[in-house]
Order: sequence, then C-alpha cells, then structure tokens
Amino acid sequence: MVKYTPMLFKRIILVLPCCIGDVVLATATLQALRRAFPGAHIAWAVGSWSKSAVDSHPLLDAVVDTGPEALPMRTPGGMLRFVRQLRAGHYDLLVSLVRSPWMSVAALLSGIPTRAGIDSAGRGFGYTVRAAVDPQTPRHEADIYLDVARALGVDVTGCYANVPVPADARGLMARRGLSGPYFVVNPAGGRNPGMTMDVKRYPPASLAALTDRLAQHLSAQPVLLAGPGDAEIVAAVQGALNAESRALVGELSFGEIAALAAESQLYVGNDTGLTHYAAAAGARTVMIMGPSDPARYAPFTPKAIALWKAADLPRGGVAAGAPQSFDWGRDGISVDEAEVRILAWLADSSEGKPPQ
Repeated sequence: MVKYTPMLFKRIILVLPCCIGDVVLATATLQALRRAFPGAHIAWAVGSWSKSAVDSHPLLDAVVDTGPEALPMRTPGGMLRFVRQLRAGHYDLLVSLVRSPWMSVAALLSGIPTRAGIDSAGRGFGYTVRAAVDPQTPRHEADIYLDVARALGVDVTGCYANVPVPADARGLMARRGLSGPYFVVNPAGGRNPGMTMDVKRYPPASLAALTDRLAQHLSAQPVLLAGPGDAEIVAAVQGALNAESRALVGELSFGEIAALAAESQLYVGNDTGLTHYAAAAGARTVMIMGPSDPARYAPFTPKAIALWKAADLPRGGVAAGAPQSFDWGRDGISVDEAEVRILAWLADSSEGKPPQ
C-alpha cells in the first residue's frame, strides 16, 4: 500500500452511479477523501436517479450526471459517453466503488493516471490501486467502499455516512405544519433502476400496528414519508392506523427530507435509500430488515439500529436476488419483538449507552 500525500492529487472523480442507499453509504468514503486531500477538486459521477442525494453535499465540488441507467457503461453508446465524461474532467485520481468489468474497461480508457477501485472476483483489472474483496464474505457495503480509500493509504477513522441538513431545519418543518413532536415512518422501498424487490417492505398491517404502539410510547404524531410512486402502500398503512397521522408522499426535496429526519423523534423505515439518507442526516433511525443482511446493508451511522430475524439469505447479498421462500410472517421480525427492541434501544440512547 502506497501512502499518497495530500498535495499529490488536484482533481478527483468518485464513481458510484446507483443507487440512493449505496450512494449515501459511499459518503463515508467521500468524507475520508476530503479529509485526506483537502485542497483537491472532488467530483462525483452519479446517476440521475441518485444525483439529488448528493448534489448539494458540502464536501463535493461538482456532480457529473451519468444518466438514468444503473450502470451507464454497459452499452457501447453508454461506454463512449461515460469515458468522454471522465476524460473531460482532466482528473488525476479515479476512485471507483463499482464492481463491474465494464467499469474497469472505462477506467482503462479514461486515461486517468491513478485509478483506485474494488477488485471483486477479478473485475478490478482496470485499476492501478486495487482493494480486493471476497463477494461471498458478508461485509458492510460502506466498509468495502472504504477499502478503496484504505488502499490509497487514507485514514478512514470516524468516517460515517453523512448528508447535509439545512440550517433552518426546524423552520422548514414548521412551515410544513410540523411544530409538535413527531416521528417518521417510511413504508416503501425496494425499487430502484438496478432492481425491484418489494419483499423488502415490512407488511403494511404490521407496520401500522408498530406505528400505533410507537405513537403511544413517544407521545408523538406519525408522519408517513414516501416517494412519488408510493401512494398505494402509504394509504394501506395509513388506513390501518388508529393514531392520527400525516402523509408526505413525493412532496419533499432531499434537503427537506434531511430536515424532517433530523428534527424527528425517530425514523422507522425498511432497507431503502431514504432510510439510509435519514440516518446519514443524524436521525435516530430504525431499519426493519427481512430478506437483506444487516451485516452488509444496515445504516452506517452511530445512531441507528437494524431489526432483523436471522434468516438464510443468498451469500452474494441482494445482487443474488431475494430468497424465493422468504415470508415475513414466518421469517421476519414480529411487531412485539420490534417494539421491545426499539424501546430498549431508545432507553439506552437516552442514557448515553453505545448503540447495539
């Protein structure tokens, strides 16, 4: 491993196009790079789907929109456009968090002199600095991304997922009519340009029952949050609630979502990009996980907990697809167990104990 000096690289391009959850987890690597190379111009090559999650990030100097595809270099035309984008930036360091041989080809064609990236099953042949990973060994995605920074000799101590919260977060929420205590529940997720996996979603009836119990314990109003295409599942949860609730479906910008999460008593959501985003904004976050492994995909922040009942999952992670036999009633965490664990965690948090 070579130790690179802070003055060596003037222009850095970080590459991870998709998807929102992965992009949020990769902000820990962005933090490490900015700390190691404080004077460098750092850009992020990110897809249109995920761009809004980082385009106002204070650690970035620029965002390069790679288009709507999860992997823009998989077609000849996409490869040509992407390589042109890389060449146009005159970068001297490429940091790739993409595990694809097509990304290695793009890296070779880019002409960037120092190319650091993940080498999974030999797919990192295009990099001059390689972080070898075993795809069959469960490790957190954010920590795998940080391996690339480590391969550059960068200190990653204390680097977590992070997104900016607007300075006037409380004012933003007050203007939305949220001046009293509230907590956020996101029933959606499991859909992005790379895959559709609706089985990640905690059943609406179970989530409604858990939400009612939390509303009583927290003495707070539940706010149901989701994206533009998620009205149906929000309506299913809201219709089963006893507590008076508020729904915000496709109404908020990412900055407002960060504000909503940061000012909330608690954020509860599935394994989805918005849950990672809420955790990165500093919210006390509960991620309910079923057919995805918390060892790989739990929030990467100190103030979050993943609820999961151990299940037999594909060794390759979600890239191998959802287990066909997964059933929330049999294999997922129950409402009773979720309630007990959340309340115990909140009690520990209020007493200053480290998260479990």
